[in-house]
Amino acid sequence: MNNWESYLKKSQLPWLLEEDNPSVKYFTMVDLLDKPRDCPEVIRAKQEILQKGIVPKILAKQKEEGYWEEADKFYTNKYKGTVWQILILAALGVSKNDDIRIEKACEFLLNYSQDKISSGFSICRNARIGGGRHSGVIPCLTGNMVYSFIRLGYLTDHRIQKGIQWITDYQRFDDGIENLPRGWPYNQSEACWGKHSCHMGIVKVLKALAEIPVDQRNSEVKRTVERGVEYLLKHHIYKKSHDLSKIAKPGWLRLGFPLMYQDDILEILEIFTHLGIQDERMQDAIQILLSKQDEQGKWKLENTFNGRFLVNIERKGEPSKWITMNALKVLKKYYGER
Repeated sequence: MNNWESYLKKSQLPWLLEEDNPSVKYFTMVDLLDKPRDCPEVIRAKQEILQKGIVPKILAKQKEEGYWEEADKFYTNKYKGTVWQILILAALGVSKNDDIRIEKACEFLLNYSQDKISSGFSICRNARIGGGRHSGVIPCLTGNMVYSFIRLGYLTDHRIQKGIQWITDYQRFDDGIENLPRGWPYNQSEACWGKHSCHMGIVKVLKALAEIPVDQRNSEVKRTVERGVEYLLKHHIYKKSHDLSKIAKPGWLRLGFPLMYQDDILEILEIFTHLGIQDERMQDAIQILLSKQDEQGKWKLENTFNGRFLVNIERKGEPSKWITMNALKVLKKYYGER
């Protein structure tokens, strides 16, 4: 037994490998059992993602032009618009090369949401010149979209490379400052760019940069990752940095999947362990994660937007394969690679 497995009350690998959730089965093989992606059973599991479960149900609801629901409400229709389907598909393990409908959705969103001026991603379309409206660019959406497009196979695309540059050029990590930067985009939204940088924006842009392979991160990406990591560590992930006895937001302690633009401690721990971060300031969050394991070695879905999704994903209050698998990935990397 590896050291990390000693923290489990009971192994749930057979449960995670069941046929009903092909995405979880695939990631369990790759990330927990370390099976090579080119071995036959992993290839079959990957193919099953497009054949049963959530992905084919989402794709079946797509419009011929590549969007979901209404074209111009790609962001504001939460959580049935195109932005949210792209984010879910990216998390479920598919790519633009798997199905032409996925590529069509990606191209639609790049044409409707990415700002032609800055290459950040906007919550609304610029009807005059196309692309996203310059004044609607926000960091959490830009992070989520860069993350999604990298996962969906667009890392080397010049549009996503420019999106990465937006993050390294503009993302701030201020923990309460008096003299605010001036000019665009900092004069657009108090919630995004106030005296204290938006925690959710920082998490999402860090999540995006973590998807870039280590050998493809330039100096600006590395610098931005370091700043984002230190910002979150200063908060011990979920606390108020100026008073570590207080929780910054209780909702971060309720585990959910998928999270859309929100955060929780599990997502942040996933990002950190994916980056290879091991720091004592993570320990409190790790202990909370461990405390949520039930006697069967499973974790429950505590936070969900079911009812607002196009397709519901698991059930609130019941054992969750997604939360359990992601928790095991964190523990494997945090304890197994120390």
